[in-house]
Amino acid sequence: MNVQFKKGVLDLCVLALTAWEDRYGYELAVSMSAKFEVAVGSVYPLLSRLTQEGYFSTYLRESSEGPPRKYYKLTPQGHTHLMELIREWRSFSIAVDEIIKEGVER
Repeated sequence: MNVQFKKGVLDLCVLALTAWEDRYGYELAVSMSAKFEVAVGSVYPLLSRLTQEGYFSTYLRESSEGPPRKYYKLTPQGHTHLMELIREWRSFSIAVDEIIKEGVER
């Protein structure tokens, strides 16, 4: 998959995956990788930035499989941002589909 496509939607994907439950970084990377290839290392800087921007709060939770894991919880500001991104994505994807139909699928 085109790298630029992925870069453009990673924020949306990470925020969407945390809408209903708190997640830790590796878990998010694995969930996204089930749909398209995502390097685990690319998720952590993204989570850090989104946390600094106020879209996530974090906490540590003990793990039976090793050290405690840092979980990311969507804040009210993060939820608002997620809803904005979803609206933008839906509008954008409809427009791109229309262009494809107009240009290719005549």
